[in-house]
Amino acid sequence: MKSFFRNVLANIVAILLLCAFCFFFFIFMMLLGSLSESKPTVKKNSVLTLNLKTDIIDSPTEDQGGFMFFEKNAPKKVLLYDALEAIKKAKTDDKIKGISIETDFINAGITQIDDVRAALEDFKKSGKFVYAYGNVVSQPAYYLGSVADKYFLNPAGGIELKGMSTEVMFFKDFTEKYGIGMEVIRHGKFKAAVEPFLRNDISPENKEQLSTMLNDIWKNTSSKIYTSRKIDSAQFKLVVDSLYALIPENTIKYKLADKLVQKTEYENMLKAKLNVKEDKDLNKVSFSKYIKTFKEEKPAKNQVAVLYASGAIYNGDGTDEIYAQDFVKHIKDLQGNNDVKAVVFRINSPGGSANASDEILFELKQLKKKKPLIISFGDYAASGGYYIAMAADKIYSGPNTLTGSIGVFGMVPNYEKLANKNGVRSDIVQTNENSRYYSPMHGLSEGGRTMITKSIEGTYKRFVHWITENRKKSFEEIDAIGGGRVWSGTRAKQLGLVDELGTLNDAVAFAAKKANLKDYSVKGYPKKVSPFEAILKDMEEDEMSARMIKNKIGTENYRIYESLTNPKIQNSIMMETPFRLQFK
Repeated sequence: MKSFFRNVLANIVAILLLCAFCFFFFIFMMLLGSLSESKPTVKKNSVLTLNLKTDIIDSPTEDQGGFMFFEKNAPKKVLLYDALEAIKKAKTDDKIKGISIETDFINAGITQIDDVRAALEDFKKSGKFVYAYGNVVSQPAYYLGSVADKYFLNPAGGIELKGMSTEVMFFKDFTEKYGIGMEVIRHGKFKAAVEPFLRNDISPENKEQLSTMLNDIWKNTSSKIYTSRKIDSAQFKLVVDSLYALIPENTIKYKLADKLVQKTEYENMLKAKLNVKEDKDLNKVSFSKYIKTFKEEKPAKNQVAVLYASGAIYNGDGTDEIYAQDFVKHIKDLQGNNDVKAVVFRINSPGGSANASDEILFELKQLKKKKPLIISFGDYAASGGYYIAMAADKIYSGPNTLTGSIGVFGMVPNYEKLANKNGVRSDIVQTNENSRYYSPMHGLSEGGRTMITKSIEGTYKRFVHWITENRKKSFEEIDAIGGGRVWSGTRAKQLGLVDELGTLNDAVAFAAKKANLKDYSVKGYPKKVSPFEAILKDMEEDEMSARMIKNKIGTENYRIYESLTNPKIQNSIMMETPFRLQFK
């Protein structure tokens, strides 16, 4: 009996200790959160610095810290809008004497780099300097850094200037080898999302759209580089074609860099620029810290809300991408918020579920009846991502945004041959002709295939209808540039799929003007999750499993895996582009 009571007492003590640990852990998290929000100060004679510890993100939903919150050297995630505001404020801030770009690679989308680059061009009009330094520099990092007054490179470094390419993987032989049938129904000869399961090479139509899109984007970016560096376009093409920039001496020879110096020498140059002695410290302030010095909660009245839609579009609920259930709630909240006078809808999505896209579009149309709704495109506004923009008063796009992909598809796996090869068979008993119109073991019935084809055709017509209504064009005009084809933002402007080429800031300014606002604050929705909420989310079983799989097979392969296993995708008609643009 004594042993029994001893064990009970030991268990009670253990539970109490565990509760105490959890309590103090919560207190620690709250204190840590409050400390992280402390407002830093900027010293006189400072340099605003963009370095390797800064990631520029498009939406608060991309800042899912989780356990990364505890990592000392984890990059600071900075919203694009905040980064642009920081550059704008630094232009007139007497404490900031210049900007230093010190990044070998940059974790940001191409349209985000476009916007930051344009802001830096405007900053230089103040007469303040912009310098850049690199070691082994990626192509997007150099695209950003080339805007600088002077570019400095490490003597043992190099610049990866190579142009743009794409590589498409095909699974037709793989699925046939293992007996996996893929039944595909699509509208649009350019709807290449299903092509890897139908062919072993790129179709002429897909090759045409890929070539046009890549050349448009490269023309936009390369012209800015050689113009900033004052290089002849033909010579620049030679440098890129020959990979000359990988050799540090060539970067001086071909005017890609101004001087080869060590990092210490570069910092001494900055000190000399600021009249700081070499033995004194250089006052550097990061973008994340500088933003905290001026970003504060302004009075809620007269808001321009920026509603971020970043990621693929799904039914159901979730926070890391665009989930219709949660997103509809955000839209309704903005509709009923009297302090919000106008909404900028920032879209950065390759599309997804047709049903979820339609649900979101309906709610946006209700919002538009009450308040101005201006659209701003990020890296992607394709397929379902373009569909949900059709409630717009006006659409702004980046020149390099992947736009359009006006098409619909359905893809159904059939495992009958694979199962039969391994001695597995099935039979069906049903009450009606098409009670089992789809089975993983038998594929689609004839009746099922007929009706799904009609459903896809109907969804495509509905897609085009909303575009004709918003863009004031005929069905034939949209169908001619649709068919699943993806365009650059530059082409989309020429074709009338967007109204203006401009930044997120341009969209915000126009929204305020349309709402007749002179004094207003800008607030982002949905709000960023707290570090504590992110940690709790990380501890969810499904989230932990997803992270483990993603870490094992990589992000790109995980997308393929998810398309075959995610119940929110299966059995859905999809509006999605297969392209993921990575400027690298």
